[in-house]
Amino acid sequence: MAADYRVSMANPKLKSVTKTPQDANVIARRKPAAAVRTAYSLAEREEIFRRFSVQRPEPRGELEHTNPFTLVVAVALSAQATDVGVNKATRALFKVADTPEKMLDLGEERLRDYIRTIGLYRNKAKNVIALSQMLVDQFGGKVPETRDELVRLPGVGRKTANVVLSMAFGQATMAVDTHIFRIANRIRLAPGKTPDEVEARLMKVIPNHYLYHAHHWLILHGRYTCKARRPECERCIIADLCKSPEKSWDVPAPLVELPPQVIGEAVE
Repeated sequence: MAADYRVSMANPKLKSVTKTPQDANVIARRKPAAAVRTAYSLAEREEIFRRFSVQRPEPRGELEHTNPFTLVVAVALSAQATDVGVNKATRALFKVADTPEKMLDLGEERLRDYIRTIGLYRNKAKNVIALSQMLVDQFGGKVPETRDELVRLPGVGRKTANVVLSMAFGQATMAVDTHIFRIANRIRLAPGKTPDEVEARLMKVIPNHYLYHAHHWLILHGRYTCKARRPECERCIIADLCKSPEKSWDVPAPLVELPPQVIGEAVE
């Protein structure tokens, strides 16, 4: 018996263990739970987003648009560009081309003239014309309301689709841009190696009743307070709760409602 025991311990694979279907179900249930990582308890997460809701009761995206189509175009143009820069270019553009049909009438060459100040404007102009053509040909000129259909449009990725679903159609989504990716990892709210990983974790750790506005709260927090180069912890309303190793301040800033956002005049 002793010899048998030593063999089984040295090479456990030799020992056959039969798993029942019930065992398999237990293992399968445990895997998703292990994938959710956050440094905060549910009570702490509730308090973080409660404070964000007091500070900005109705947060808004800072890209100017007039309808779902102009929103799609604006978000597509904002890749590797600032909202301020995109707004300056699209104010004149959307006055003459605020539908897919009008954008096609404008044409790629004239479109380039409107967006020349935006980075990668040549490729973006091609995508805007191509997505306008697809909207006309396949969707009756209307912006689709599902992620699977939106990501089929040229120049529209998952992040753009999530922004459109949230801002144009009122769906609770999480569009992970550079600000949200940084915040989720820096404060250890939902750390992940990729935007998709961070998105999936944020959707699980953010309390459901705060989920609709959470995307904008996190973006604005990253843009104006928890900045990339140096987080302004002394101005942070969650400084006492924050678990970031970079934190330099423990006293939360006064929790007061901020003035209404002035879209188009934000400073990056």
